[in-house]
Amino acid sequence: MDKAAIYHRTDVPYLYGIDQQTIEIKLRSKKGDLTDVTLVYGDPYDWHEGQWQNTRKKMNIIGSDQLFDYWVCKVKPTFKRLRYVFEVCCETEQWTYTEKGFYQVTTYDDTSYYFAHPYLHQTEQFHAPSWVKDTIWYQIFPERFANGDSTINPPNTENWGSQKPTFDNFFGGDLQGIINHIDYLEKLGITGIYLTPIFLSPSNHKYNTTNYREIDPHFGDKEILKALITMCHERGIRIILDAVFNHCGKDFPLFIDVKKHGSTSPYYHWFHTHQSGYETFAFEDSMPKFNTTHPDVKKYLIDIACAWTKEFQIDGWRLDVANEVDHSFWREFRVRIKEINPEAYIVGEVWHDALPWLRGDQFDSVMNYPLSMLLIHYFGQDKIDAQNFQGSITSLLQMYPPYVNDVLMNIISSHDTQRVLNVCNGELEKVKLMYLFFLSYPGSPCIYYGEEIGMSGGADPDCRACMVWDESKQNLDMYNFIQKCTFFRHTLKPFGSAGKFQFIPYNHIQNTIVYEKITDDEKLLFFINSANEPVEITVPMSTHYNTIQNIWTNEDACHLIQGNQLTVKVNALDFIVLHFQ
Repeated sequence: MDKAAIYHRTDVPYLYGIDQQTIEIKLRSKKGDLTDVTLVYGDPYDWHEGQWQNTRKKMNIIGSDQLFDYWVCKVKPTFKRLRYVFEVCCETEQWTYTEKGFYQVTTYDDTSYYFAHPYLHQTEQFHAPSWVKDTIWYQIFPERFANGDSTINPPNTENWGSQKPTFDNFFGGDLQGIINHIDYLEKLGITGIYLTPIFLSPSNHKYNTTNYREIDPHFGDKEILKALITMCHERGIRIILDAVFNHCGKDFPLFIDVKKHGSTSPYYHWFHTHQSGYETFAFEDSMPKFNTTHPDVKKYLIDIACAWTKEFQIDGWRLDVANEVDHSFWREFRVRIKEINPEAYIVGEVWHDALPWLRGDQFDSVMNYPLSMLLIHYFGQDKIDAQNFQGSITSLLQMYPPYVNDVLMNIISSHDTQRVLNVCNGELEKVKLMYLFFLSYPGSPCIYYGEEIGMSGGADPDCRACMVWDESKQNLDMYNFIQKCTFFRHTLKPFGSAGKFQFIPYNHIQNTIVYEKITDDEKLLFFINSANEPVEITVPMSTHYNTIQNIWTNEDACHLIQGNQLTVKVNALDFIVLHFQ
Protein backbone atom coordinates (compact mmCIF):
# COMPACT_ATOMS: atom_id res chain seq x y z
CA MET A 1 0.00 0.00 0.00
CA ASP A 2 1.35 3.39 -1.00
CA LYS A 3 0.47 5.36 2.14
CA ALA A 4 2.17 8.51 0.85
CA ALA A 5 -0.45 8.81 -1.89
CA ILE A 6 -3.43 8.58 0.48
CA TYR A 7 -4.75 12.03 1.28
CA HIS A 8 -7.69 13.78 2.90
CA ARG A 9 -8.24 17.11 4.60
CA THR A 10 -11.27 18.51 6.38
CA ASP A 11 -11.85 21.18 3.78
CA VAL A 12 -13.07 21.70 0.22
CA PRO A 13 -12.74 19.79 -2.08
CA TYR A 14 -12.30 16.80 0.27
CA LEU A 15 -15.19 17.67 2.59
CA TYR A 16 -18.15 19.93 1.88
CA GLY A 17 -21.81 20.39 2.63
CA ILE A 18 -24.13 19.57 -0.25
CA ASP A 19 -27.20 20.85 1.56
CA GLN A 20 -28.24 21.61 5.14
CA GLN A 21 -28.16 17.92 6.13
CA THR A 22 -25.68 16.21 3.80
CA ILE A 23 -21.88 16.13 3.78
CA GLU A 24 -19.80 14.60 1.00
CA ILE A 25 -16.40 13.20 1.98
CA LYS A 26 -13.58 12.37 -0.46
CA LEU A 27 -10.37 10.37 -0.14
CA ARG A 28 -7.51 10.23 -2.63
CA SER A 29 -5.31 7.15 -3.15
CA LYS A 30 -2.76 5.87 -5.64
CA LYS A 31 -4.45 4.70 -8.83
CA GLY A 32 -5.27 1.01 -8.66
CA ASP A 33 -3.75 0.58 -5.18
CA LEU A 34 -6.71 0.26 -2.80
CA THR A 35 -9.38 -2.40 -3.16
CA ASP A 36 -11.74 -1.17 -0.46
CA VAL A 37 -12.33 1.98 1.60
CA THR A 38 -14.77 2.24 4.51
CA LEU A 39 -15.72 5.47 6.27
CA VAL A 40 -16.17 5.02 10.03
CA TYR A 41 -18.07 8.01 11.39
CA GLY A 42 -20.21 9.24 14.25
CA ASP A 43 -21.10 12.14 16.50
CA PRO A 44 -18.12 13.28 18.62
CA TYR A 45 -20.32 13.32 21.74
CA ASP A 46 -22.06 9.98 21.25
CA TRP A 47 -20.46 7.58 23.77
CA HIS A 48 -21.75 4.52 25.62
CA GLU A 49 -19.83 2.82 28.38
CA GLY A 50 -16.57 4.39 27.27
CA GLN A 51 -16.98 3.44 23.63
CA TRP A 52 -17.57 5.83 20.77
CA GLN A 53 -20.73 4.99 18.83
CA ASN A 54 -20.23 4.92 15.08
CA THR A 55 -21.55 3.88 11.69
CA ARG A 56 -19.65 2.27 8.82
CA LYS A 57 -20.19 3.12 5.15
CA LYS A 58 -18.47 1.86 2.01
CA MET A 59 -16.91 4.50 -0.23
CA ASN A 60 -16.95 4.26 -4.04
CA ILE A 61 -14.50 5.42 -6.69
CA ILE A 62 -15.98 8.44 -8.44
CA GLY A 63 -13.16 8.77 -10.95
CA SER A 64 -9.47 8.23 -11.66
CA ASP A 65 -6.84 10.43 -13.26
CA GLN A 66 -3.32 9.52 -14.35
CA LEU A 67 -2.07 9.15 -10.75
CA PHE A 68 -4.95 8.80 -8.32
CA ASP A 69 -8.30 7.21 -7.55
CA TYR A 70 -10.92 9.39 -5.83
CA TRP A 71 -13.26 7.72 -3.33
CA VAL A 72 -16.45 9.42 -2.10
CA CYS A 73 -19.53 8.88 0.01
CA LYS A 74 -22.31 11.01 1.44
CA VAL A 75 -23.42 11.06 5.07
CA LYS A 76 -26.20 12.81 6.97
CA PRO A 77 -25.04 13.41 10.56
CA THR A 78 -28.08 13.76 12.80
CA PHE A 79 -26.62 16.67 14.76
CA LYS A 80 -24.48 18.11 11.92
CA ARG A 81 -21.23 17.11 13.69
CA LEU A 82 -18.69 14.48 12.67
CA ARG A 83 -15.71 12.52 13.84
CA TYR A 84 -14.42 10.02 11.30
CA VAL A 85 -11.59 7.84 10.02
CA PHE A 86 -10.98 5.75 6.92
CA GLU A 87 -10.31 2.02 6.89
CA VAL A 88 -8.24 1.45 3.76
CA CYS A 89 -7.46 -1.96 2.27
CA CYS A 90 -5.27 -3.26 -0.52
CA GLU A 91 -4.71 -6.89 -1.49
CA THR A 92 -2.20 -7.47 1.33
CA GLU A 93 -2.80 -4.82 4.01
CA GLN A 94 -5.43 -2.95 6.02
CA TRP A 95 -4.83 0.32 7.85
CA THR A 96 -6.85 2.99 9.61
CA TYR A 97 -6.11 6.45 8.20
CA THR A 98 -6.54 9.29 10.73
CA GLU A 99 -5.68 12.94 11.11
CA LYS A 100 -2.41 11.90 12.77
CA GLY A 101 -1.47 9.20 10.27
CA PHE A 102 -1.93 5.44 9.96
CA TYR A 103 -2.82 2.90 12.66
CA GLN A 104 -3.15 -0.86 12.37
CA VAL A 105 -6.56 -1.02 14.07
CA THR A 106 -9.57 1.24 14.52
CA THR A 107 -10.09 2.03 18.19
CA TYR A 108 -13.28 3.32 19.79
CA ASP A 109 -12.03 4.46 23.21
CA ASP A 110 -10.16 7.54 21.95
CA THR A 111 -11.17 9.67 18.96
CA SER A 112 -8.91 12.66 19.62
CA TYR A 113 -6.78 11.84 16.58
CA TYR A 114 -9.74 11.26 14.23
CA PHE A 115 -10.73 13.74 11.55
CA ALA A 116 -13.30 16.26 12.77
CA HIS A 117 -15.97 18.40 11.16
CA PRO A 118 -17.23 20.53 14.06
CA TYR A 119 -20.54 21.71 12.60
CA LEU A 120 -22.39 22.04 9.29
CA HIS A 121 -23.23 25.77 9.19
CA GLN A 122 -25.76 26.91 6.62
CA THR A 123 -24.00 30.27 6.30
CA GLU A 124 -20.77 28.54 5.25
CA GLN A 125 -22.32 26.60 2.38
CA PHE A 126 -21.89 27.52 -1.25
CA HIS A 127 -24.95 29.12 -2.82
CA ALA A 128 -24.97 29.99 -6.52
CA PRO A 129 -28.01 31.08 -8.53
CA SER A 130 -30.07 28.04 -9.44
CA TRP A 131 -30.68 29.26 -13.01
CA VAL A 132 -27.01 29.31 -14.03
CA LYS A 133 -26.48 25.57 -14.60
CA ASP A 134 -29.20 25.58 -17.26
CA THR A 135 -27.93 28.70 -19.05
CA ILE A 136 -26.13 28.76 -22.41
CA TRP A 137 -24.08 31.94 -22.63
CA TYR A 138 -23.00 34.00 -25.62
CA GLN A 139 -20.07 36.38 -25.21
CA ILE A 140 -20.38 39.62 -27.15
CA PHE A 141 -17.57 42.07 -27.85
CA PRO A 142 -19.91 45.01 -28.52
CA GLU A 143 -17.67 46.98 -30.89
CA ARG A 144 -17.56 44.03 -33.29
CA PHE A 145 -20.98 42.40 -33.05
CA ALA A 146 -23.27 44.69 -35.07
CA ASN A 147 -23.58 48.36 -36.00
CA GLY A 148 -27.18 49.29 -35.25
CA ASP A 149 -26.88 53.08 -35.14
CA SER A 150 -24.34 54.68 -37.47
CA THR A 151 -25.12 58.16 -36.10
CA ILE A 152 -23.02 57.40 -33.00
CA ASN A 153 -20.05 55.90 -34.83
CA PRO A 154 -16.59 56.88 -33.55
CA PRO A 155 -14.49 59.14 -35.80
CA ASN A 156 -12.82 57.31 -38.71
CA THR A 157 -15.07 54.29 -38.37
CA GLU A 158 -14.23 51.58 -40.92
CA ASN A 159 -16.88 49.99 -43.08
CA TRP A 160 -18.17 46.85 -41.37
CA GLY A 161 -15.69 44.01 -41.83
CA SER A 162 -13.72 45.87 -44.50
CA GLN A 163 -10.43 45.68 -42.60
CA LYS A 164 -8.68 43.23 -40.33
CA PRO A 165 -9.11 44.12 -36.64
CA THR A 166 -6.27 46.03 -35.03
CA PHE A 167 -5.66 47.32 -31.53
CA ASP A 168 -7.02 50.77 -32.41
CA ASN A 169 -9.51 50.61 -35.30
CA PHE A 170 -13.28 50.94 -34.96
CA PHE A 171 -16.22 49.47 -36.88
CA GLY A 172 -19.17 51.01 -35.04
CA GLY A 173 -20.62 48.06 -33.12
CA ASP A 174 -23.11 49.18 -30.47
CA LEU A 175 -25.96 48.16 -28.17
CA GLN A 176 -28.61 48.82 -30.81
CA GLY A 177 -26.82 46.29 -33.00
CA ILE A 178 -27.31 43.66 -30.30
CA ILE A 179 -31.00 44.56 -29.99
CA ASN A 180 -31.37 44.13 -33.75
CA HIS A 181 -30.10 40.55 -33.52
CA ILE A 182 -31.82 39.22 -30.40
CA ASP A 183 -33.95 36.98 -32.64
CA TYR A 184 -30.74 35.41 -33.95
CA LEU A 185 -29.49 34.65 -30.45
CA GLU A 186 -32.84 33.26 -29.33
CA LYS A 187 -33.00 30.98 -32.36
CA LEU A 188 -29.49 29.71 -31.60
CA GLY A 189 -30.67 28.64 -28.13
CA ILE A 190 -28.86 31.33 -26.17
CA THR A 191 -30.26 32.09 -22.70
CA GLY A 192 -27.51 34.36 -21.35
CA ILE A 193 -25.42 37.21 -22.74
CA TYR A 194 -22.04 38.24 -21.35
CA LEU A 195 -21.07 41.71 -22.55
CA THR A 196 -17.46 42.81 -22.42
CA PRO A 197 -17.10 46.37 -20.99
CA ILE A 198 -19.51 49.05 -22.17
CA PHE A 199 -18.39 51.99 -19.99
CA LEU A 200 -16.70 55.15 -21.27
CA SER A 201 -13.25 54.40 -22.65
CA PRO A 202 -11.11 55.59 -25.59
CA SER A 203 -10.30 52.06 -26.79
CA ASN A 204 -12.30 49.56 -28.83
CA HIS A 205 -12.12 46.95 -26.06
CA LYS A 206 -13.10 49.31 -23.17
CA TYR A 207 -10.89 47.60 -20.56
CA ASN A 208 -9.25 50.97 -19.79
CA THR A 209 -12.22 52.76 -18.24
CA THR A 210 -12.44 56.55 -18.11
CA ASN A 211 -15.87 56.88 -16.45
CA TYR A 212 -17.59 53.99 -14.67
CA ARG A 213 -20.86 55.86 -14.37
CA GLU A 214 -21.50 56.37 -18.08
CA ILE A 215 -21.97 54.11 -21.08
CA ASP A 216 -19.57 54.87 -23.89
CA PRO A 217 -21.56 57.14 -26.24
CA HIS A 218 -20.35 55.16 -29.24
CA PHE A 219 -22.25 52.17 -27.81
CA GLY A 220 -25.40 54.10 -26.93
CA ASP A 221 -26.88 55.43 -23.71
CA LYS A 222 -28.62 54.20 -20.59
CA GLU A 223 -32.02 54.09 -22.24
CA ILE A 224 -30.71 51.78 -24.97
CA LEU A 225 -29.14 49.54 -22.33
CA LYS A 226 -32.45 49.37 -20.46
CA ALA A 227 -34.24 48.51 -23.69
CA LEU A 228 -31.75 45.72 -24.39
CA ILE A 229 -32.07 44.26 -20.89
CA THR A 230 -35.88 44.46 -20.99
CA MET A 231 -35.96 42.72 -24.36
CA CYS A 232 -33.63 39.99 -23.12
CA HIS A 233 -35.63 39.39 -19.95
CA GLU A 234 -38.89 39.18 -21.90
CA ARG A 235 -37.33 36.32 -23.88
CA GLY A 236 -35.83 34.51 -20.91
CA ILE A 237 -32.30 35.69 -21.66
CA ARG A 238 -30.08 36.81 -18.76
CA ILE A 239 -27.44 39.49 -19.20
CA ILE A 240 -24.25 40.21 -17.25
CA LEU A 241 -21.81 43.11 -17.53
CA ASP A 242 -18.03 43.21 -17.28
CA ALA A 243 -16.51 45.01 -14.27
CA VAL A 244 -12.91 46.20 -14.58
CA PHE A 245 -11.98 46.97 -10.98
CA ASN A 246 -8.36 45.85 -10.93
CA HIS A 247 -7.33 48.89 -12.94
CA CYS A 248 -8.70 51.90 -14.81
CA GLY A 249 -7.58 53.85 -17.86
CA LYS A 250 -4.85 56.50 -17.79
CA ASP A 251 -7.51 59.12 -18.64
CA PHE A 252 -9.53 58.30 -15.50
CA PRO A 253 -9.95 61.76 -13.90
CA LEU A 254 -8.78 60.73 -10.44
CA PHE A 255 -5.62 59.21 -11.86
CA ILE A 256 -5.00 62.37 -13.88
CA ASP A 257 -5.16 64.26 -10.57
CA VAL A 258 -2.48 61.94 -9.15
CA LYS A 259 -0.28 62.44 -12.21
CA LYS A 260 -0.67 66.20 -11.87
CA HIS A 261 -0.26 66.65 -8.10
CA GLY A 262 1.72 63.59 -7.05
CA SER A 263 1.68 62.71 -3.36
CA THR A 264 -0.37 65.82 -2.53
CA SER A 265 -3.32 64.49 -4.51
CA PRO A 266 -6.18 63.24 -2.30
CA TYR A 267 -6.27 60.20 -4.60
CA TYR A 268 -2.58 59.35 -4.37
CA HIS A 269 -3.25 56.24 -2.29
CA TRP A 270 -6.10 55.12 -4.54
CA PHE A 271 -3.41 53.59 -6.73
CA HIS A 272 -0.26 51.55 -6.16
CA THR A 273 2.02 54.56 -6.49
CA HIS A 274 5.67 54.91 -5.51
CA GLN A 275 8.58 57.23 -6.17
CA SER A 276 9.50 55.64 -9.47
CA GLY A 277 5.97 55.57 -10.85
CA TYR A 278 2.89 53.39 -10.46
CA GLU A 279 1.86 49.77 -10.79
CA THR A 280 -0.28 48.69 -13.74
CA PHE A 281 -2.13 45.73 -15.14
CA ALA A 282 0.60 43.58 -16.69
CA PHE A 283 3.03 46.17 -18.06
CA GLU A 284 0.39 48.38 -19.68
CA ASP A 285 1.15 52.01 -18.80
CA SER A 286 -2.36 52.91 -19.93
CA MET A 287 -3.94 50.76 -17.19
CA PRO A 288 -2.95 51.98 -13.68
CA LYS A 289 -3.78 49.50 -10.93
CA PHE A 290 -6.26 50.41 -8.20
CA ASN A 291 -5.38 49.97 -4.53
CA THR A 292 -8.58 48.08 -3.73
CA THR A 293 -7.62 47.72 -0.07
CA HIS A 294 -8.13 51.47 0.37
CA PRO A 295 -11.58 51.98 1.96
CA ASP A 296 -12.47 54.90 -0.32
CA VAL A 297 -11.57 52.90 -3.45
CA LYS A 298 -13.53 49.93 -2.21
CA LYS A 299 -16.60 52.05 -1.51
CA TYR A 300 -16.33 53.92 -4.82
CA LEU A 301 -16.12 50.82 -7.00
CA ILE A 302 -18.64 48.67 -5.12
CA ASP A 303 -21.12 51.56 -5.00
CA ILE A 304 -20.84 51.79 -8.78
CA ALA A 305 -21.49 48.08 -9.25
CA CYS A 306 -24.48 48.28 -6.92
CA ALA A 307 -25.92 51.24 -8.80
CA TRP A 308 -25.80 49.45 -12.15
CA THR A 309 -27.19 46.26 -10.62
CA LYS A 310 -30.11 48.05 -8.98
CA GLU A 311 -31.09 50.54 -11.68
CA PHE A 312 -30.70 48.25 -14.71
CA GLN A 313 -31.67 44.92 -13.12
CA ILE A 314 -28.71 43.13 -14.64
CA ASP A 315 -28.25 39.46 -13.79
CA GLY A 316 -24.67 39.60 -12.61
CA TRP A 317 -21.07 40.56 -13.23
CA ARG A 318 -18.03 39.10 -14.94
CA LEU A 319 -14.99 40.39 -13.04
CA ASP A 320 -11.88 41.24 -15.06
CA VAL A 321 -8.44 40.22 -13.70
CA ALA A 322 -10.29 39.09 -10.59
CA ASN A 323 -7.37 37.17 -9.12
CA GLU A 324 -5.27 40.34 -8.75
CA VAL A 325 -7.83 42.11 -6.57
CA ASP A 326 -7.69 41.40 -2.81
CA HIS A 327 -10.09 38.88 -1.32
CA SER A 328 -11.58 41.31 1.21
CA PHE A 329 -12.76 43.51 -1.66
CA TRP A 330 -14.60 40.62 -3.30
CA ARG A 331 -16.15 39.49 -0.01
CA GLU A 332 -17.73 42.89 0.47
CA PHE A 333 -18.62 43.08 -3.23
CA ARG A 334 -20.56 39.82 -2.93
CA VAL A 335 -22.46 40.89 0.17
CA ARG A 336 -23.51 44.21 -1.36
CA ILE A 337 -24.52 42.77 -4.76
CA LYS A 338 -26.45 39.86 -3.25
CA GLU A 339 -28.37 42.27 -1.01
CA ILE A 340 -29.73 43.87 -4.17
CA ASN A 341 -30.19 40.70 -6.20
CA PRO A 342 -29.66 37.37 -4.38
CA GLU A 343 -29.82 35.59 -7.75
CA ALA A 344 -27.06 37.70 -9.34
CA TYR A 345 -24.29 35.62 -10.94
CA ILE A 346 -20.74 36.63 -9.96
CA VAL A 347 -18.07 35.11 -12.20
CA GLY A 348 -14.37 35.93 -11.97
CA GLU A 349 -11.65 35.85 -14.60
CA VAL A 350 -9.20 33.36 -13.10
CA TRP A 351 -7.10 31.23 -15.45
CA HIS A 352 -5.82 28.78 -12.80
CA ASP A 353 -7.05 26.84 -9.74
CA ALA A 354 -9.64 29.23 -8.29
CA LEU A 355 -10.62 27.41 -5.10
CA PRO A 356 -9.72 30.39 -2.82
CA TRP A 357 -12.46 32.42 -4.56
CA LEU A 358 -15.05 29.61 -4.67
CA ARG A 359 -15.74 28.93 -1.00
CA GLY A 360 -19.12 30.67 -1.04
CA ASP A 361 -17.96 34.06 0.24
CA GLN A 362 -16.71 35.64 -3.01
CA PHE A 363 -17.57 34.28 -6.48
CA ASP A 364 -20.25 31.95 -7.76
CA SER A 365 -18.03 30.89 -10.62
CA VAL A 366 -14.93 31.51 -12.70
CA MET A 367 -14.23 31.25 -16.40
CA ASN A 368 -13.08 27.67 -16.91
CA TYR A 369 -9.86 28.24 -18.86
CA PRO A 370 -8.29 24.93 -17.68
CA LEU A 371 -11.13 23.09 -19.47
CA SER A 372 -10.52 25.17 -22.59
CA MET A 373 -6.85 24.19 -22.64
CA LEU A 374 -7.66 20.47 -22.34
CA LEU A 375 -10.25 20.61 -25.13
CA ILE A 376 -7.80 22.37 -27.42
CA HIS A 377 -4.93 20.00 -26.62
CA TYR A 378 -7.05 16.89 -27.22
CA PHE A 379 -9.58 17.72 -29.93
CA GLY A 380 -7.79 20.58 -31.65
CA GLN A 381 -4.07 19.85 -31.58
CA ASP A 382 -3.66 16.13 -30.79
CA LYS A 383 -1.19 16.97 -28.02
CA ILE A 384 -2.63 14.35 -25.64
CA ASP A 385 -4.26 10.97 -26.25
CA ALA A 386 -7.69 9.84 -25.08
CA GLN A 387 -6.45 8.22 -21.90
CA ASN A 388 -4.55 11.33 -20.79
CA PHE A 389 -7.50 13.52 -21.74
CA GLN A 390 -9.84 11.39 -19.66
CA GLY A 391 -7.47 11.48 -16.69
CA SER A 392 -6.99 15.24 -16.97
CA ILE A 393 -10.74 15.88 -17.17
CA THR A 394 -11.28 13.69 -14.11
CA SER A 395 -8.57 15.61 -12.24
CA LEU A 396 -10.23 18.86 -13.26
CA LEU A 397 -13.62 17.68 -11.99
CA GLN A 398 -12.05 16.77 -8.64
CA MET A 399 -10.61 20.26 -8.26
CA TYR A 400 -13.99 21.60 -7.07
CA PRO A 401 -17.16 20.14 -5.51
CA PRO A 402 -19.92 19.14 -7.96
CA TYR A 403 -22.05 22.17 -7.05
CA VAL A 404 -19.20 24.44 -8.23
CA ASN A 405 -18.57 22.46 -11.43
CA ASP A 406 -22.28 22.80 -12.27
CA VAL A 407 -22.07 26.61 -12.46
CA LEU A 408 -18.58 27.22 -13.86
CA MET A 409 -18.62 29.40 -16.97
CA ASN A 410 -17.10 26.94 -19.43
CA ILE A 411 -15.40 28.41 -22.48
CA ILE A 412 -13.45 27.24 -25.51
CA SER A 413 -12.38 30.63 -26.81
CA SER A 414 -12.81 34.28 -25.88
CA HIS A 415 -11.66 37.79 -26.79
CA ASP A 416 -8.28 36.89 -25.22
CA THR A 417 -7.58 33.71 -27.21
CA GLN A 418 -7.38 32.34 -30.72
CA ARG A 419 -10.66 31.28 -32.23
CA VAL A 420 -11.44 27.58 -32.12
CA LEU A 421 -11.27 27.11 -35.90
CA ASN A 422 -7.69 28.39 -35.82
CA VAL A 423 -6.55 26.06 -33.06
CA CYS A 424 -8.10 23.19 -35.04
CA ASN A 425 -6.16 24.25 -38.16
CA GLY A 426 -9.38 24.88 -40.04
CA GLU A 427 -10.67 21.30 -39.56
CA LEU A 428 -14.38 21.79 -39.04
CA GLU A 429 -15.03 18.19 -37.97
CA LYS A 430 -12.62 18.62 -35.04
CA VAL A 431 -14.47 21.77 -34.02
CA LYS A 432 -17.75 19.87 -34.04
CA LEU A 433 -16.40 17.09 -31.83
CA MET A 434 -15.04 19.67 -29.42
CA TYR A 435 -18.37 21.48 -29.22
CA LEU A 436 -20.31 18.25 -28.75
CA PHE A 437 -18.21 17.42 -25.69
CA PHE A 438 -18.25 21.04 -24.51
CA LEU A 439 -22.02 21.46 -24.69
CA SER A 440 -22.70 18.13 -22.96
CA TYR A 441 -20.16 18.72 -20.17
CA PRO A 442 -21.18 19.83 -16.64
CA GLY A 443 -21.30 23.58 -16.18
CA SER A 444 -22.64 26.66 -17.91
CA PRO A 445 -21.21 26.85 -21.46
CA CYS A 446 -20.34 30.15 -23.11
CA ILE A 447 -20.01 30.51 -26.89
CA TYR A 448 -17.80 33.34 -28.16
CA TYR A 449 -19.61 35.36 -30.82
CA GLY A 450 -19.10 34.06 -34.34
CA GLU A 451 -17.81 30.61 -33.38
CA GLU A 452 -21.19 29.17 -34.34
CA ILE A 453 -20.74 30.29 -37.96
CA GLY A 454 -17.12 29.20 -38.30
CA MET A 455 -15.36 32.55 -37.94
CA SER A 456 -11.58 32.26 -37.79
CA GLY A 457 -9.03 34.46 -36.06
CA GLY A 458 -5.64 34.27 -34.41
CA ALA A 459 -4.52 35.86 -31.17
CA ASP A 460 -5.76 39.27 -30.02
CA PRO A 461 -6.65 41.45 -31.93
CA ASP A 462 -7.29 39.02 -34.79
CA CYS A 463 -9.89 37.14 -32.70
CA ARG A 464 -11.96 40.34 -32.45
CA ALA A 465 -13.10 40.63 -36.06
CA CYS A 466 -16.52 41.92 -37.10
CA MET A 467 -19.37 39.43 -36.84
CA VAL A 468 -20.26 38.06 -40.28
CA TRP A 469 -23.94 38.71 -41.00
CA ASP A 470 -23.95 37.78 -44.69
CA GLU A 471 -25.40 34.24 -44.62
CA SER A 472 -23.63 33.36 -47.86
CA LYS A 473 -20.34 33.81 -45.96
CA GLN A 474 -21.45 31.97 -42.82
CA ASN A 475 -20.78 28.27 -42.25
CA LEU A 476 -24.38 27.22 -41.82
CA ASP A 477 -23.41 23.59 -41.32
CA MET A 478 -21.53 24.63 -38.17
CA TYR A 479 -24.44 26.85 -37.09
CA ASN A 480 -26.94 24.00 -37.48
CA PHE A 481 -24.67 21.65 -35.54
CA ILE A 482 -24.33 23.98 -32.55
CA GLN A 483 -28.02 24.86 -32.69
CA LYS A 484 -28.85 21.14 -32.52
CA CYS A 485 -26.56 20.72 -29.50
CA THR A 486 -28.16 23.64 -27.67
CA PHE A 487 -31.59 22.20 -28.46
CA PHE A 488 -30.60 18.88 -26.87
CA ARG A 489 -29.12 20.65 -23.87
CA HIS A 490 -32.42 22.45 -23.31
CA THR A 491 -34.73 19.50 -24.01
CA LEU A 492 -32.88 16.33 -22.89
CA LYS A 493 -32.27 16.36 -19.15
CA PRO A 494 -29.15 14.16 -19.21
CA PHE A 495 -27.50 16.29 -21.91
CA GLY A 496 -27.20 19.30 -19.59
CA SER A 497 -26.08 19.75 -16.00
CA ALA A 498 -28.87 17.51 -14.67
CA GLY A 499 -27.00 14.53 -16.07
CA LYS A 500 -24.22 13.00 -13.97
CA PHE A 501 -21.04 12.86 -16.07
CA GLN A 502 -18.82 9.80 -16.04
CA PHE A 503 -16.31 8.25 -18.42
CA ILE A 504 -16.98 4.62 -19.33
CA PRO A 505 -14.00 2.29 -18.90
CA TYR A 506 -13.10 0.13 -21.90
CA ASN A 507 -9.99 -0.92 -23.79
CA HIS A 508 -8.87 2.51 -24.89
CA ILE A 509 -8.42 3.19 -28.56
CA GLN A 510 -6.19 6.18 -29.12
CA ASN A 511 -8.24 9.36 -29.69
CA THR A 512 -11.58 7.74 -28.83
CA ILE A 513 -13.59 8.49 -25.70
CA VAL A 514 -16.83 7.12 -24.25
CA TYR A 515 -18.82 8.82 -21.50
CA GLU A 516 -22.31 8.83 -20.09
CA LYS A 517 -24.68 11.49 -18.81
CA ILE A 518 -27.24 9.90 -16.53
CA THR A 519 -30.31 10.86 -14.49
CA ASP A 520 -32.63 8.65 -12.44
CA ASP A 521 -34.55 7.36 -15.47
CA GLU A 522 -32.57 8.38 -18.56
CA LYS A 523 -29.06 7.98 -19.91
CA LEU A 524 -27.08 9.37 -22.82
CA LEU A 525 -24.04 7.46 -24.01
CA PHE A 526 -21.51 9.42 -26.07
CA PHE A 527 -18.95 7.83 -28.41
CA ILE A 528 -16.53 10.38 -29.87
CA ASN A 529 -13.88 9.28 -32.35
CA SER A 530 -11.19 11.90 -32.93
CA ALA A 531 -9.04 9.51 -34.97
CA ASN A 532 -8.64 9.62 -38.75
CA GLU A 533 -9.98 6.10 -39.19
CA PRO A 534 -13.21 4.34 -38.17
CA VAL A 535 -13.30 2.36 -34.92
CA GLU A 536 -15.44 -0.33 -33.35
CA ILE A 537 -16.14 0.10 -29.64
CA THR A 538 -17.68 -2.41 -27.24
CA VAL A 539 -18.81 -1.43 -23.75
CA PRO A 540 -20.58 -3.45 -21.03
CA MET A 541 -24.31 -2.99 -20.42
CA SER A 542 -25.67 -3.96 -17.01
CA THR A 543 -29.00 -2.11 -16.93
CA HIS A 544 -32.08 -2.84 -19.06
CA TYR A 545 -33.78 0.05 -20.87
CA ASN A 546 -37.04 -0.04 -22.81
CA THR A 547 -35.85 2.13 -25.69
CA ILE A 548 -32.47 3.05 -27.20
CA GLN A 549 -32.34 5.77 -29.84
CA ASN A 550 -29.61 7.55 -31.78
CA ILE A 551 -30.52 11.18 -31.00
CA TRP A 552 -28.75 12.55 -34.07
CA THR A 553 -30.48 10.30 -36.63
CA ASN A 554 -33.61 9.35 -34.62
CA GLU A 555 -32.89 5.70 -35.50
CA ASP A 556 -33.69 2.84 -33.13
CA ALA A 557 -30.47 1.37 -31.70
CA CYS A 558 -31.67 -1.63 -29.68
CA HIS A 559 -30.00 -3.99 -32.17
CA LEU A 560 -26.58 -2.76 -31.02
CA ILE A 561 -26.90 -4.77 -27.79
CA GLN A 562 -25.87 -8.39 -27.81
CA GLY A 563 -26.14 -10.06 -24.42
CA ASN A 564 -24.52 -7.77 -21.85
CA GLN A 565 -22.52 -5.77 -24.37
CA LEU A 566 -23.15 -2.88 -26.72
CA THR A 567 -21.04 -2.48 -29.86
CA VAL A 568 -20.95 0.56 -32.14
CA LYS A 569 -18.96 1.47 -35.23
CA VAL A 570 -17.94 5.14 -35.31
CA ASN A 571 -16.58 6.74 -38.47
CA ALA A 572 -13.41 8.80 -38.55
CA LEU A 573 -13.79 12.21 -36.87
CA ASP A 574 -17.38 11.36 -36.01
CA PHE A 575 -19.62 10.53 -33.05
CA ILE A 576 -22.68 8.61 -31.93
CA VAL A 577 -24.99 9.63 -29.08
CA LEU A 578 -27.47 7.05 -27.79
CA HIS A 579 -30.47 7.89 -25.61
CA PHE A 580 -31.60 5.18 -23.16
CA GLN A 581 -35.03 5.25 -21.49
